[in-house]
Amino acid sequence: MKETRYIKAINEALHEEMARDETVFIIGEDVGAPGGAFGGTRGLLQAFGERRVRDTPISESAIVGLALGAAMKGLRPVVEIMFADFLPVCMDQIVNQIAKTRFMFGGQFTAPLVIRAPGGAGLNAGPQHSQSLEAWFAHIPGLKVVMPATPADAKGLLKSAIRDDDPVLFLEHKALYATSGAIPEEEYLVPIGKADVRRTGRDVTIVTASRMVYQTLEAAETLAGQGTDAEVIDLRSLTPLDKDAIFKSVEKTSRLVIAHEAVKSFGIGAEIAAMISEEMIDVLDAPIARVGAPFSPVPFSQEGDYLPNASDIVRAVEKVMTY
Repeated sequence: MKETRYIKAINEALHEEMARDETVFIIGEDVGAPGGAFGGTRGLLQAFGERRVRDTPISESAIVGLALGAAMKGLRPVVEIMFADFLPVCMDQIVNQIAKTRFMFGGQFTAPLVIRAPGGAGLNAGPQHSQSLEAWFAHIPGLKVVMPATPADAKGLLKSAIRDDDPVLFLEHKALYATSGAIPEEEYLVPIGKADVRRTGRDVTIVTASRMVYQTLEAAETLAGQGTDAEVIDLRSLTPLDKDAIFKSVEKTSRLVIAHEAVKSFGIGAEIAAMISEEMIDVLDAPIARVGAPFSPVPFSQEGDYLPNASDIVRAVEKVMTY
């Protein structure tokens, strides 16, 4: 194992996959000499040249449309959108074209492409650069949505996404880029659609993803000091969703809390809560609780006060434990 920063793990995955497969290429704004807005593509231009690392004009719809055409012709584009907040600019390409390619062509064409996009709040970037929009895209059939929390998962899931024959939206949290963690020295893959149990427990299941994994683990330690043993499930992938991992944990604990950074209303937490209510209601000993951001744009200042945190999760667990 070696200690690596999250953004470096992303960079290593891109280097390795481009060296392994000549059909892989990078496209986006400032991905060449600048190395991307956050350094994810640093060094790729020097290693692989302009043919495979293509800077583009500021036109997200053109970038993603070009990537779809290239993917349908046998290449494997990796698109970098500078901020996830800019994904709505290319919504038609993603939702009506990329996600439906395999379906509308009866499997004769596929769209093996990856769209990388940094999202999330915590860096005081304001309402147009700090959103968590994953629930929009998890709603779209034909599109896989991945949200790694650790450097190891970021690298392993990105390599899997690049090799996948279906389109993958790869959402990276900006506030995680500078974090570090251990990753294997040798090549490895992390499968898409498989959750990870970050902490085992017997009293309550807490399901989460991305940066909220760390807030949840902090909450779990606080709860342990109070005598409550929480199990923490890191989804890693939103679509496909690892229902088996969630069901297995809830069957053991009989209580469920879902925590995500995105706005609480109409989020992935609501989907998981509905799924458990429909299929496992007899197992539950308490109402399901959700933790998320308030129904408001992300403020420029005091983002920390806006974001859900470990204390919010502790309070939600304490409430479900009263039943």
